[in-house]
Amino acid sequence: MKDLNLVREVKKGIILWYDIPKESKVLFLGSNSDPVYEALLGSGAEVSVYSGSEQDVLVSGIYDYVISIAEPEKHKAPAELLKKWRTLLKPDGRLLLGMNNRMGLRYFCGDRDPYTGRSFDGVEGYQHAYTKAEDTYLGQCYDEAELREMIAKAGFEKCCFFSVMSDLDEAVMLFREDFVPTEDLATRLTSRYVYPDTVFLAEENLYNGIVKNGMFHKMANAFFIECFNEGEPKDVLQATLSLSRGAESALITLVRDKTSVEKRAVYAEGQKRLDTIRTNLDKLKQAGIRVVDSERIGTSLLMSYMAAPIGQVYLRDLLRTDVDGFLKALDHFRDLILSSSEHAKEDVGDGEGVILKHGFIDMVPLNSFYIDGDFVFFDQEFCEDDYPANAIISRMVWTVYERNPEYAKYYPMDKVLERYGLLKERERWRKMDTEFFKDILDREELREERRHHYSNGSVIDSNRMRMSYTSDEYQKVFVDIFEGLEQKKLILFGSGNYAKRFLELYGPDYEVYAVIDNKQEKWGTKLGEVEISSPSMLKDLESDSYCVLICIKNFASLVPQLESLGVKDYRIYDAGHNYPRKRKPIVSRSVDRSAEQTSAKKKYHIGYVAGVFDLFHIGHLNLIKRAKEMCDYLIVGVVSDSGVKRDKNSESFISLEERKEIVASCRYVDEVVEVPPTYSSIEETFKLYHYDVQFSGNDHADDPVWLEAKAYLNKHGADIVFFPYTESTSSTKLKKLIDKRLL
Repeated sequence: MKDLNLVREVKKGIILWYDIPKESKVLFLGSNSDPVYEALLGSGAEVSVYSGSEQDVLVSGIYDYVISIAEPEKHKAPAELLKKWRTLLKPDGRLLLGMNNRMGLRYFCGDRDPYTGRSFDGVEGYQHAYTKAEDTYLGQCYDEAELREMIAKAGFEKCCFFSVMSDLDEAVMLFREDFVPTEDLATRLTSRYVYPDTVFLAEENLYNGIVKNGMFHKMANAFFIECFNEGEPKDVLQATLSLSRGAESALITLVRDKTSVEKRAVYAEGQKRLDTIRTNLDKLKQAGIRVVDSERIGTSLLMSYMAAPIGQVYLRDLLRTDVDGFLKALDHFRDLILSSSEHAKEDVGDGEGVILKHGFIDMVPLNSFYIDGDFVFFDQEFCEDDYPANAIISRMVWTVYERNPEYAKYYPMDKVLERYGLLKERERWRKMDTEFFKDILDREELREERRHHYSNGSVIDSNRMRMSYTSDEYQKVFVDIFEGLEQKKLILFGSGNYAKRFLELYGPDYEVYAVIDNKQEKWGTKLGEVEISSPSMLKDLESDSYCVLICIKNFASLVPQLESLGVKDYRIYDAGHNYPRKRKPIVSRSVDRSAEQTSAKKKYHIGYVAGVFDLFHIGHLNLIKRAKEMCDYLIVGVVSDSGVKRDKNSESFISLEERKEIVASCRYVDEVVEVPPTYSSIEETFKLYHYDVQFSGNDHADDPVWLEAKAYLNKHGADIVFFPYTESTSSTKLKKLIDKRLL
């Protein structure tokens, strides 16, 4: 398999879809280290690169293509620059530009401008940027009208805009200016931002609206532009790229002038994938399932263009308007899955359902058209032998409901799952789906890049909450939620995941007096050790004696309810916010610490180290001692008994409470905490304890997960320090020795 740097490969997408004839003479205006230049070299054309500022040194009138990605944005007079570049072209040559759109959807969602680093500068036309003579000009984005004007001033008679989503660095889909999406883009695209931490609105939730209102091309995040004087624009209406999937699975799909669809492999290894798609479609056709006709020609797979709605879009529209019709259509789709192959095993009512001899995993509404009352399938990449039909039927349901909670109000997804007998093993089907596509869609090489640029739902929710309050109100209601709680009864509103998370993380610090919930069926049951009651119980309490902490994601409707009950003090628990835990230093010590307190300043203030600390030995002592030598205040997290069983698949010899007491007796330890069983990741513990450094043994020094965690801590001003282990002793060795002697 080709060894790929996927971060670089994804950045090639902005040009890879565009056919450049091998006999062409191409000039790339940019760096010779740019992935786009590397992609051009692979086209077979004669490619030159120029990164200087004086275009006069270049020979005029000799190039078929001059290509630049975002370079004009960095110049104060881009129209003049384009005019110079036009002189480099042959009469029938083309200037190809990749340009950011200052009116891009991402910026209305709160993303920062790529040049000024501030939100809304581009949307406002940079009225508040570069206003002083001493301001350094870094560049600016332009909208479609501005770009068309400067292209015309440069002397080009024609131009064609292709709207780029997500952006220039990760071009996943491109649409020609006279064509709009016919599918739900939220299913195909993941929002990508320059600075996701400032985003307050998920871009994918707006795609359908801007398409239906004719604003899609105006609000694209970026443009790919053909500038020319002779001929016609590229015959591609839509390009879809999957460059993040690796050499064997990376494909480009081109919709050409409503006549045909071409699917091509990006790398030689992908030719097998095209053969597999063709074979799977033939198998479905033989089973009586309607498929889009396809033909293998050269290195491409050609299919007919279908002017019909995508099956997913058809079902969603039906769900909004006709639930009975929706269920009938979904039943028909389920029946098609069951008839797609011979059955290796029939349904015997055990929850597993029918086992298909050949399971076509991509047989979902997203990969179908709705034509003349039937679903017609395409893009069937995967087929697994002896595969549960219920796993595919579950995918059918998820692809209709996913990424949009709106659909549940018309008919709940759980009712659909129950209709098809999928509830009993739902976690199994979800796990099968996740594991099957993990290596294709969740590439480890891209995780760090995406962590820096992909949106986070909790952050978006938190940012939106902040916008609904004044700064003082927000500080009180969302940030200082623990302020003064010691003098009041703490009442949690909500008993779902948010409340459970709060109890697990902060329950040891704050005693919960009561839990209330609007769902009557929960009254009388318990959350942890606390009974769940009706909100009406608040009427029996003095309004100044308690504080209500709302632990529900969609809390807006609860605030008026609390106010009507006379609640004066309420706070809102935001799962995306970092609340520091109470410091609980060990105060009873038989050892004099005065010498430590007067010692030289240490590199870190607060340090954290976590472990099981079972059968406490010299290796544990050395780790804790080294950690304390580097920090003023050392917190030691002890893994719970359930955490040991989950992570190490074994039982600890010594119970949690005893292990905590042993660690607390160590003179180098300032505070001992239990590592929360569910929230034990480095990111979670950092949010809890706000430490400056985490310490660990060097067996994790090269672990990708730990390296990713180190990058996260570095981003937030903290670090990880790896210590060498004491090789002679370990808990594992001691346990083996004990077992041996017992035998």
